[in-house]
Amino acid sequence: MLADTDAFEGDWLVAQSQSAGRGRQGRQWQSPAGNFHGSTLVILSPDAPPAPSLSLASGLALIDAAQTAAPDARLSLKWPNDLLSGTVKLGGILLERMGDRVVAGFGINLAEAPTLEGRATAALPSQITPQAFAPLIAAAFARTLQAWRSKASLVEPWLARAHPLGAPLTVHASPGEQVTGTFDGLEPNGALRLCLADGSLRVMHAGDVSLGQG
Repeated sequence: MLADTDAFEGDWLVAQSQSAGRGRQGRQWQSPAGNFHGSTLVILSPDAPPAPSLSLASGLALIDAAQTAAPDARLSLKWPNDLLSGTVKLGGILLERMGDRVVAGFGINLAEAPTLEGRATAALPSQITPQAFAPLIAAAFARTLQAWRSKASLVEPWLARAHPLGAPLTVHASPGEQVTGTFDGLEPNGALRLCLADGSLRVMHAGDVSLGQG
């Protein structure tokens, strides 16, 4: 969608299955039939909020749509892009940018929890199909995108759906760097605030996060 000049904001591309799905940092994302894999296009205006903060709107849309589909599920967000069922990965988002065009990709396990190396996964406790989930995520993202465009703060609603402040985290900031601390919230642009053992604060703009330390 990034390079497709015929694609407009609000268009969605939903795949029944994917043979080369991927997540952050090029990781493989298994996409069995029955799960949801969809992307939509966002056009950035000159006065748009910082593009990285769009991940907050995307995460809020995904959890709101999933909670609508499964009202009793215990769902939460984990920085920067994971949707959890309990403490287990249920879905995620991936943002890719080219110039003023951003594709927001959403994946959620509706029918099957795929096997991921080193990570536990879960499926949504619901019988909803990808076809039925598509209008839920489209409507939810339209709402959160409007709030993002109006420059309303999305930090507070995101935190209300995330693991609690003070939760121990391990951030894999780069292949050779691992940082542990406790969750201290988010910056206005969506960056992670990590309180270190010595009481200092570190702001993380990227990295993979695991709940717990060590």
